[in-house]
Amino acid sequence: MENMKSLCVYCGANFNGDEGLKQAIVDLAKTMVAQEITLVYGGGSVGVMGVIADEVLKLNGTVTGVIPQFLMDKEVGHKGITQMIITENMHQRKQKMADLSDGFVILPGGFGTLEEFFEVLTWLQLGLHAKPIGVLNVGGFYDPLFAQMDVMVQHRFLKQANRDLVFNEADAAVLVEKMQNFSAKPDEVWFRDRNLT
Repeated sequence: MENMKSLCVYCGANFNGDEGLKQAIVDLAKTMVAQEITLVYGGGSVGVMGVIADEVLKLNGTVTGVIPQFLMDKEVGHKGITQMIITENMHQRKQKMADLSDGFVILPGGFGTLEEFFEVLTWLQLGLHAKPIGVLNVGGFYDPLFAQMDVMVQHRFLKQANRDLVFNEADAAVLVEKMQNFSAKPDEVWFRDRNLT
Protein backbone atom coordinates (compact mmCIF):
# COMPACT_ATOMS: atom_id res chain seq x y z
CA MET A 1 0.00 0.00 0.00
CA GLU A 2 0.99 3.66 -0.34
CA ASN A 3 2.34 5.29 2.79
CA MET A 4 -0.36 5.96 5.34
CA LYS A 5 -1.32 9.62 5.56
CA SER A 6 -3.76 9.23 8.44
CA LEU A 7 -4.29 6.81 11.29
CA CYS A 8 -7.45 6.33 13.29
CA VAL A 9 -6.61 5.69 16.94
CA TYR A 10 -9.25 3.95 19.06
CA CYS A 11 -8.69 4.39 22.78
CA GLY A 12 -10.32 4.94 26.13
CA ALA A 13 -12.15 8.01 27.42
CA ASN A 14 -10.45 7.22 30.74
CA PHE A 15 -6.74 7.26 31.58
CA ASN A 16 -5.44 5.30 34.56
CA GLY A 17 -2.21 7.29 34.89
CA ASP A 18 -0.01 4.32 33.95
CA GLU A 19 3.48 5.59 33.04
CA GLY A 20 4.10 2.72 30.60
CA LEU A 21 0.94 3.61 28.71
CA LYS A 22 1.85 7.31 28.72
CA GLN A 23 5.27 6.50 27.23
CA ALA A 24 3.69 4.28 24.58
CA ILE A 25 1.35 7.14 23.62
CA VAL A 26 4.29 9.56 23.42
CA ASP A 27 6.19 7.08 21.22
CA LEU A 28 3.16 6.63 18.94
CA ALA A 29 2.73 10.40 18.61
CA LYS A 30 6.44 10.83 17.74
CA THR A 31 6.27 8.02 15.18
CA MET A 32 3.16 9.46 13.53
CA VAL A 33 4.42 13.06 13.40
CA ALA A 34 7.85 11.97 12.09
CA GLN A 35 6.08 10.22 9.19
CA GLU A 36 3.59 13.10 8.69
CA ILE A 37 0.64 10.88 9.61
CA THR A 38 -2.51 12.73 10.70
CA LEU A 39 -4.20 11.53 13.88
CA VAL A 40 -7.91 10.78 13.44
CA TYR A 41 -9.63 10.09 16.76
CA GLY A 42 -12.87 10.49 18.70
CA GLY A 43 -12.43 14.20 19.36
CA GLY A 44 -12.36 14.04 23.16
CA SER A 45 -10.26 16.07 25.55
CA VAL A 46 -10.38 13.46 28.32
CA GLY A 47 -8.79 10.09 28.99
CA VAL A 48 -6.34 8.39 26.65
CA MET A 49 -8.07 10.28 23.82
CA GLY A 50 -6.99 13.60 25.26
CA VAL A 51 -3.46 12.37 25.92
CA ILE A 52 -2.82 11.16 22.35
CA ALA A 53 -4.28 14.36 20.87
CA ASP A 54 -2.18 16.57 23.15
CA GLU A 55 1.02 14.63 22.42
CA VAL A 56 0.56 14.92 18.65
CA LEU A 57 -0.25 18.65 18.97
CA LYS A 58 2.86 19.24 21.14
CA LEU A 59 4.95 17.98 18.20
CA ASN A 60 3.09 20.25 15.75
CA GLY A 61 1.28 17.29 14.21
CA THR A 62 -2.18 17.35 12.65
CA VAL A 63 -5.20 16.13 14.63
CA THR A 64 -8.71 15.55 13.28
CA GLY A 65 -11.42 14.82 15.83
CA VAL A 66 -14.80 13.32 15.00
CA ILE A 67 -17.44 13.63 17.70
CA PRO A 68 -21.24 13.41 17.86
CA GLN A 69 -23.17 16.53 18.84
CA PHE A 70 -24.41 15.06 22.14
CA LEU A 71 -20.83 14.64 23.37
CA MET A 72 -19.93 18.17 22.29
CA ASP A 73 -22.95 19.32 24.31
CA LYS A 74 -21.41 17.60 27.37
CA GLU A 75 -18.27 19.70 26.79
CA VAL A 76 -15.90 16.77 26.36
CA GLY A 77 -14.79 17.89 22.89
CA HIS A 78 -11.15 19.01 22.52
CA LYS A 79 -10.89 22.76 21.94
CA GLY A 80 -7.36 22.90 20.53
CA ILE A 81 -7.16 20.38 17.69
CA THR A 82 -6.53 21.09 14.01
CA GLN A 83 -10.01 20.11 12.82
CA MET A 84 -13.21 19.00 14.55
CA ILE A 85 -15.97 17.24 12.64
CA ILE A 86 -19.33 17.04 14.42
CA THR A 87 -21.72 14.24 13.50
CA GLU A 88 -25.35 13.59 14.36
CA ASN A 89 -24.76 10.23 16.05
CA MET A 90 -22.26 7.49 16.94
CA HIS A 91 -22.81 5.52 13.72
CA GLN A 92 -21.94 8.52 11.57
CA ARG A 93 -18.96 9.22 13.79
CA LYS A 94 -17.52 5.73 13.33
CA GLN A 95 -18.11 5.74 9.57
CA LYS A 96 -16.48 9.17 9.18
CA MET A 97 -13.45 8.15 11.25
CA ALA A 98 -13.01 5.04 9.10
CA ASP A 99 -13.44 6.97 5.85
CA LEU A 100 -10.79 9.54 6.86
CA SER A 101 -8.20 6.92 7.85
CA ASP A 102 -5.62 4.77 6.07
CA GLY A 103 -5.27 2.42 9.04
CA PHE A 104 -6.42 1.76 12.61
CA VAL A 105 -4.44 1.59 15.88
CA ILE A 106 -5.99 0.24 19.05
CA LEU A 107 -4.76 1.51 22.42
CA PRO A 108 -6.01 0.33 25.83
CA GLY A 109 -9.65 1.18 26.45
CA GLY A 110 -13.01 -0.20 27.46
CA PHE A 111 -16.20 -1.39 25.74
CA GLY A 112 -16.21 1.38 23.14
CA THR A 113 -12.62 0.70 22.10
CA LEU A 114 -13.28 -3.03 21.70
CA GLU A 115 -16.48 -2.39 19.78
CA GLU A 116 -14.68 -0.10 17.32
CA PHE A 117 -11.80 -2.55 16.97
CA PHE A 118 -14.00 -5.51 16.15
CA GLU A 119 -16.15 -3.50 13.77
CA VAL A 120 -13.25 -2.44 11.53
CA LEU A 121 -11.73 -5.92 11.87
CA THR A 122 -14.98 -7.49 10.70
CA TRP A 123 -15.11 -5.02 7.80
CA LEU A 124 -11.58 -6.09 6.83
CA GLN A 125 -12.53 -9.78 7.02
CA LEU A 126 -15.52 -9.07 4.76
CA GLY A 127 -13.36 -7.17 2.27
CA LEU A 128 -15.14 -3.85 2.88
CA HIS A 129 -11.75 -2.17 3.31
CA ALA A 130 -8.11 -3.21 2.92
CA LYS A 131 -6.59 -1.02 5.64
CA PRO A 132 -4.15 -2.31 8.28
CA ILE A 133 -5.24 -2.80 11.89
CA GLY A 134 -2.68 -2.74 14.68
CA VAL A 135 -2.99 -3.27 18.41
CA LEU A 136 -0.46 -1.35 20.50
CA ASN A 137 -0.38 -3.98 23.22
CA VAL A 138 1.06 -1.97 26.10
CA GLY A 139 2.25 -4.09 29.01
CA GLY A 140 0.36 -7.13 27.74
CA PHE A 141 -3.00 -5.34 28.18
CA TYR A 142 -4.54 -7.17 25.24
CA ASP A 143 -2.90 -10.59 25.79
CA PRO A 144 -6.19 -12.11 27.08
CA LEU A 145 -8.01 -10.78 24.01
CA PHE A 146 -5.51 -12.42 21.65
CA ALA A 147 -5.77 -15.61 23.71
CA GLN A 148 -9.54 -15.51 23.14
CA MET A 149 -8.97 -15.12 19.38
CA ASP A 150 -6.77 -18.23 19.49
CA VAL A 151 -9.61 -20.08 21.26
CA MET A 152 -11.93 -18.98 18.43
CA VAL A 153 -9.49 -20.48 15.92
CA GLN A 154 -9.20 -23.72 17.92
CA HIS A 155 -12.99 -24.06 17.99
CA ARG A 156 -13.21 -23.25 14.27
CA PHE A 157 -15.25 -20.09 14.62
CA LEU A 158 -12.37 -18.06 13.18
CA LYS A 159 -9.89 -18.86 10.42
CA GLN A 160 -6.21 -18.50 11.19
CA ALA A 161 -5.79 -16.33 8.07
CA ASN A 162 -8.29 -13.84 9.49
CA ARG A 163 -6.83 -14.05 13.01
CA ASP A 164 -3.49 -13.11 11.43
CA LEU A 165 -4.90 -9.89 9.92
CA VAL A 166 -4.24 -8.03 13.20
CA PHE A 167 -0.80 -6.76 14.15
CA ASN A 168 0.07 -7.21 17.84
CA GLU A 169 3.06 -5.13 18.95
CA ALA A 170 4.24 -3.43 22.15
CA ASP A 171 6.48 -0.94 20.31
CA ALA A 172 4.80 1.93 18.42
CA ALA A 173 7.51 2.34 15.77
CA VAL A 174 7.53 -1.40 14.99
CA LEU A 175 3.73 -1.44 14.80
CA VAL A 176 3.50 1.50 12.38
CA GLU A 177 6.29 0.04 10.22
CA LYS A 178 4.44 -3.27 9.91
CA MET A 179 1.22 -1.44 9.12
CA GLN A 180 2.96 0.56 6.37
CA ASN A 181 3.85 -2.75 4.67
CA PHE A 182 0.43 -4.37 5.09
CA SER A 183 -1.27 -6.25 2.30
CA ALA A 184 -4.81 -7.45 2.99
CA LYS A 185 -5.33 -11.16 2.45
CA PRO A 186 -8.54 -12.11 4.28
CA ASP A 187 -9.75 -15.65 3.73
CA GLU A 188 -13.20 -15.27 2.18
CA VAL A 189 -13.75 -18.96 1.52
CA TRP A 190 -16.50 -19.01 4.14
CA PHE A 191 -18.75 -17.10 1.73
CA ARG A 192 -18.79 -20.21 -0.46
CA ASP A 193 -18.01 -22.97 1.99
CA ARG A 194 -19.11 -22.85 5.62
CA ASN A 195 -16.75 -25.67 6.58
CA LEU A 196 -14.13 -23.94 8.74
CA THR A 197 -11.61 -26.78 8.81
